[in-house]
Amino acid sequence: MSTVYEITGRETAPSLPLLVGAPSRAIAWREGRAVTASTFLAHVRQVAALLPEADSAVNLCEDRYAFLVAFAALVTRGQINLLPPSRATHAVDEVMASHPGSYAIGELALAPAPAGYLRMPTLDDTSLAGGEVPSIPTDAVVAIGYTSGSTGRPKPNVKTWGSFVASNAGNAAMLGGTIGRAFDVVATVPPQHMYGMEMSVLMPLLSEVSVHSGRPFFPADVAAALASMPEPRALVTTPVHLRALVESGVVLPSLAAFVSATAPMPVELARAAEERFGAPLHEVFGSTETCVFASRRTATDDDWSLYQGVTLHPQPDGTLVDAPQLAEPIALADIVSLHDGGRRFQLRGRNTDLLEIAGKRASLGDLNRRLLAIDGVRDGVLFQLDDADASGIRRIAGLVVAPGMTEQAVLAALRQAMDPVFLPRPLRVVEALPRNETGKLPRGLLLEMLAARG
Repeated sequence: MSTVYEITGRETAPSLPLLVGAPSRAIAWREGRAVTASTFLAHVRQVAALLPEADSAVNLCEDRYAFLVAFAALVTRGQINLLPPSRATHAVDEVMASHPGSYAIGELALAPAPAGYLRMPTLDDTSLAGGEVPSIPTDAVVAIGYTSGSTGRPKPNVKTWGSFVASNAGNAAMLGGTIGRAFDVVATVPPQHMYGMEMSVLMPLLSEVSVHSGRPFFPADVAAALASMPEPRALVTTPVHLRALVESGVVLPSLAAFVSATAPMPVELARAAEERFGAPLHEVFGSTETCVFASRRTATDDDWSLYQGVTLHPQPDGTLVDAPQLAEPIALADIVSLHDGGRRFQLRGRNTDLLEIAGKRASLGDLNRRLLAIDGVRDGVLFQLDDADASGIRRIAGLVVAPGMTEQAVLAALRQAMDPVFLPRPLRVVEALPRNETGKLPRGLLLEMLAARG
């Protein structure tokens, strides 16, 4: 695209364009029709003109194209996209309460709606001319993403436009090496999650990538979404969604690659998916705090490969991550061992996952893998309780989805797979786990389910 212009008038920081590529390139696909970059810019200006004066807004859009438009409209107005850990009413209310004066924006009619809710106009005119591409200061705060709450209370993480541009460069280089420069994406994860943000919002803006506007859930819907877009195609998903695809027997259109994150990918599942659908599966490693900074092909590689410019510094209680998208190194609880001159690493567990009971040690992650490996277990989780029992020990608790199995049967299988001191007490068989939109398990919901079953 041609000219860029400043949206804030600031001269203290360099600026980078909101959008790359030719005006005619497809940025999104809606109902089988391409939406060009030029039309997208026109929609952004249309929505930006309707926004109230404020510092920030919760972006609640479910349609991914509407989210893209709202995201860009807020950015061009100098407002921050607030990305709560879920779109549940309590999560939205908590985030808005922590940002006085904020409002919410979305494309749907909500009842009840958050205070000051702004419903976007329909974005169905595809003949609009876009005009110039806005240029965004690299130090402009464009989003605040909240952690999932899987280990406690969700925490805010500030993202600048410069950090997003840097993080996208790593993802684009990784996928570009497998697919090529231009491809189309279908994502089963919400754009509000940082993984969804990186792979289905930033990539269409900052790379020669277009994205499907929906968020298909059922296997048949995933197949239909992929079929509505031209090749080459990539599917951005999670282990939970991928397992459903493999077990469904669905036939998918040809794929260039899978991308997975949000939870550890079992090697057996990765291999099954590659064999079933004929495409490489790339698992990416990162966090809301750091964005993605490494990847691996799980079916063939134990080690993770770091993105260009990323350096890891192992610490006694975790790892310090230094990456181009970070203003300063960030400490994670993940424990790693470095290889190949520091360019590759193996994940040894998380500091918060290391258990010591009765003088014996184990990894919570390893115990969960053993639980999920039991024949008949469809889903499950083991986690350590907050309070100690009468013996002063913080016990392990478990919730498991195992149709046709009793709690006693699951425990009997676990006794064959782990030291008895780590057996869950209590263990509850449930119909389903309270997974959120990305397949994660908020700790508060696990404790509530455990108490309800007690």
